[in-house]
Amino acid sequence: MRLIRSLIAAALLVASATPAFADATVFIGTTNTPSNRAAKGFSFGAGFLVVAFEFEYSDTSESELDRAPSLRTGMGNVLLQTPVFIHGFQPYFTTGGGVFHESLGTLSETSFGANTGGGVKIALAGPIRARVDYRLFRLKGEPLYDTVHRVYAGLNINF
Repeated sequence: MRLIRSLIAAALLVASATPAFADATVFIGTTNTPSNRAAKGFSFGAGFLVVAFEFEYSDTSESELDRAPSLRTGMGNVLLQTPVFIHGFQPYFTTGGGVFHESLGTLSETSFGANTGGGVKIALAGPIRARVDYRLFRLKGEPLYDTVHRVYAGLNINF
């Protein structure tokens, strides 16, 4: 009897689940720690109404003149977002972690990091959206800068 109840409960959960969605974003922006440098990257995500998961890759250029290292990050994130667009906007909060590689001249560090941030997806036309995002990265190990800020704008497509 316990097995039958468990199977019925599982079937009801599967039947009532909302369909998953996926999206992809390409972005450009700036990492401003310790000086402004170009950042570019992409992300792929999937989720349900309020909770989504994404993988993000970002590459920030080096500036030897400002003693600002290049920074590459690969992060897995959880997004908490409004279930629908509100007047064309869908705000979200995100947090996650992954790996980073920082280098400046002959100095190099690869380790783990975490990020927290948020942003908004802006409806443009059909499945096309703009995305504006802020992230605060906390880098472990011995990076030159253990706290890094990044802002970006990107083009997002929902499929």
